[in-house]
Amino acid sequence: MQEFSRQRRELIHSMGALAAGGLSGWTGLAQAQTSAAGEWPAKPVNLIVPFPAGGGTDAFARPFSSQFSKITGKTLVVDNRGGAGGTLGAAIAAKAPADGYNFFMGGAHHVIAPSVYPRLEYDLERDFVPLALLASVPQVLVVNPKNVPFNTVQELLADMRSKPGKYNYGSAGSGSSHHLAGELFKLQTKTSILHIPYKGAGPALQDLIAGNLDMVFDGLGSSAQHIKSGRIKALMVAGKERNPAFPDVPCAAEVGLPDYTVTTWYGLWAPKNTPAVMQQHMLQEVQKIGAAEEVKTAWARNGAEYGKLNQQQFAAMIHSEIQRWAQVVKASGVKLD
Repeated sequence: MQEFSRQRRELIHSMGALAAGGLSGWTGLAQAQTSAAGEWPAKPVNLIVPFPAGGGTDAFARPFSSQFSKITGKTLVVDNRGGAGGTLGAAIAAKAPADGYNFFMGGAHHVIAPSVYPRLEYDLERDFVPLALLASVPQVLVVNPKNVPFNTVQELLADMRSKPGKYNYGSAGSGSSHHLAGELFKLQTKTSILHIPYKGAGPALQDLIAGNLDMVFDGLGSSAQHIKSGRIKALMVAGKERNPAFPDVPCAAEVGLPDYTVTTWYGLWAPKNTPAVMQQHMLQEVQKIGAAEEVKTAWARNGAEYGKLNQQQFAAMIHSEIQRWAQVVKASGVKLD
């Protein structure tokens, strides 16, 4: 424990150096510690993604992985471990060796999980070290145009209220951000929609495209390509502003839902006790990756922003989001399906 505390103090000191001296100060510190600890990465790095391939997390994990490999010359292996609303993969990541070669890419789902799962095999704040916010993207209400033949949220709401229980929505799993986005929508619109959980956003979107679902509340990152292809239709993006990637899609405030603000975000964690020097090495690569034009383009295409929080700010955001969603869960009465 004393060693861990020492490592944390070193990390905090190094973050201060970054703030004061910019990337040059950070680079000098990392280089000095690299010479003592050996080159990193010396072998492939494992990135556990707690959802199946094809979902929102993958939309950011794959370009991130590709750029990491291009910069370092070593492979960042995307290890998809879907199930239980993202908590199965998180539990696996929490138990992974804390050797600087195992990392976890989770997100908004994982700050909701403590409020909806009676027992988790990990504690997000106790068993992980938060490293960086990688992407932030608004939620979007997408529908199958054959099942939902409307062009506006107002038309959809009118039909919902005249035919309670007619519609369903899919999510990435019970307790996921998609699920809670749907429940918040129901609360604010006073409508009834059947929730159907899946083992990730990818399978839910495939069923939406196939016509087995009516709608999905999804992160714009995973829906973007399907919206552009016309296979699904976007009726609304959450928040008070339209998204630059989809300027024709109205925001929630425009359709009469000024308080409907839901963001899907993706972050990077390391298992607790990962050496501070390894954390710093990865953070250095995170900065380089975010500055790459390929990543800027991929993020913009998906309507996302690359994270701008430092490590301490990211940790504070996680704590705040856990508390915020606990209140939404309580108000909605969400229970596991």
